[in-house]
Amino acid sequence: MASTIADLVRVMNTIAPEQMAESWDNVGLLVGSHADALTGPVMLTIDLTGAVVDEAIALKASALIVYHPPIFKPVSRLTDRAPVHGALLRAVRAGMAIYSPHTALDAAPGALCDWLSDAVLGLNPQSTGRPEASRNAGADRRALTPGRVISPTAEVKIVTFVPAVDAERVRNALASAGAGRIGNYSVCSFSTPGEGTFLGNADSAPRVGHAQHLETVGELRLEMVCSRHALALALETLRQFHPYETPAIDVIPLEPQPVRSSGTGRRLVLDAPATLSELASRLRTTLAIPHVAIAPAIGRAADSPIRVVGVCPGSGGELAQSALNEGCDAFVTGEMRHHDALAMTQQGLSLILAGHTNTERGYLPLLAERLGSALPAAKFIVSKADRDPVLPL
Repeated sequence: MASTIADLVRVMNTIAPEQMAESWDNVGLLVGSHADALTGPVMLTIDLTGAVVDEAIALKASALIVYHPPIFKPVSRLTDRAPVHGALLRAVRAGMAIYSPHTALDAAPGALCDWLSDAVLGLNPQSTGRPEASRNAGADRRALTPGRVISPTAEVKIVTFVPAVDAERVRNALASAGAGRIGNYSVCSFSTPGEGTFLGNADSAPRVGHAQHLETVGELRLEMVCSRHALALALETLRQFHPYETPAIDVIPLEPQPVRSSGTGRRLVLDAPATLSELASRLRTTLAIPHVAIAPAIGRAADSPIRVVGVCPGSGGELAQSALNEGCDAFVTGEMRHHDALAMTQQGLSLILAGHTNTERGYLPLLAERLGSALPAAKFIVSKADRDPVLPL
């Protein structure tokens, strides 16, 4: 049975969950129908160009995974006047779906940032960027800016106060409405005993005690997490099954939790310090590229050991200050603006610039392998026409 676009989206979300992407990014399925079958191969590319679309059409590809989103800013018109729009139109006419992971793939554990970090450490490129590989080989690592993740079933917490004798009925009712789901577990709750008071007016009809009389009642504080999607039904159900005429209910929004192993960039604390030239040589060899550029920090000796390294694929200039703030001695990325590089070196941060797509493209074969393992009925190939537009002489 053929896999579908929906299967491809599902697997991509296990590798690089869309919620990990930066808020400004445009990731996910950009073109296509979830119901369509993958009757042809899925091609992986960094950029969508005319040459890539030519190659995909010749191979009768069903879908393209394009790392850089070909639809990014709001589009007011789609014509062939702009090269990327022309390529997009041709892909659509050929019936291809287009998915872009971009910063979600950067941030995900065991994906692009970790692959580039492994390259900085000189690890075997055939075993880097894999989730089963040791993420601490050669260095302790964490995200420069930890990703913040919240479970879709635990976006808010519902708190109510109920007599102990009614707690199980209310708990089960809330669970039936979608509350109390944490990972693989359901009917999750927490309760603590306490004492509640209330004074009903002349129009009240309290179940316990009497109107116009201050009552003191032993109660349980019952807490259950819930998704925002299920919240309205959960609250309606709670009021239906709660014994009180007007139950006390709190809805508390929950903050996303930072995750050390995912997020923007990486911070490596090397087991064995290395010089800037040693790191550059290691990176050039591991990425199999002809050269990298270095910018030594002002006032730092060329052969001084570097212990803490920041890493960001692509154009990482905006993260350089974070690397400096996090105590990094050097920062590895694809490219930076001249004045940003000058400012960073003057503040004591050495730089290694390996070229924008040089720090991204080498991960595509590993991504194709991961996708193929998860969807064996589909074929995944890396574009041969996709290439860095900037070539060394």
